[in-house]
Amino acid sequence: MAVFEHNTHAFEKWAPSLIAAQPGNLSKKGADKGIDGNLYFGAKSEGRAIDSVKTGDDVGVAMIRNLRGVIERERAGVGVFLTQTEPSKPMITEAAAAGLFVLPGFTSVPRIQIVTIEQAMALRDRAERLPARRDNGFKKAAKEVDGGAQGALEF
Repeated sequence: MAVFEHNTHAFEKWAPSLIAAQPGNLSKKGADKGIDGNLYFGAKSEGRAIDSVKTGDDVGVAMIRNLRGVIERERAGVGVFLTQTEPSKPMITEAAAAGLFVLPGFTSVPRIQIVTIEQAMALRDRAERLPARRDNGFKKAAKEVDGGAQGALEF
């Protein structure tokens, strides 16, 4: 990503769009508090995923721990860590230690997910795993019977 080589702020604003996340700070100036993007899921958007974007060679396990703290502070269900570099084994282990997020009626998903920019570019909004849509999200409407309708012709 040579375009963003000297502008990490622009990269952090662009990367969440790859997975259809909304901007984390709604384009306000100032500290983003560890939130670069938001995704909402569930039948009534009762779930929230926080995206954290990191670039550079110093990406490490401490950043996964920070994301875990952010999702706990914000009471979000899932954290998505977007990075340019391949995750290290300690990063993968730390993400797995966060456990699973369970929303009743949905499939459980990893609480912390690491997604590379390459994966995000290839898979777009399928790069992260959020709880699937409910199969019983809508009640089936009762069949209407029109009492004043004309009857069928009989032969």
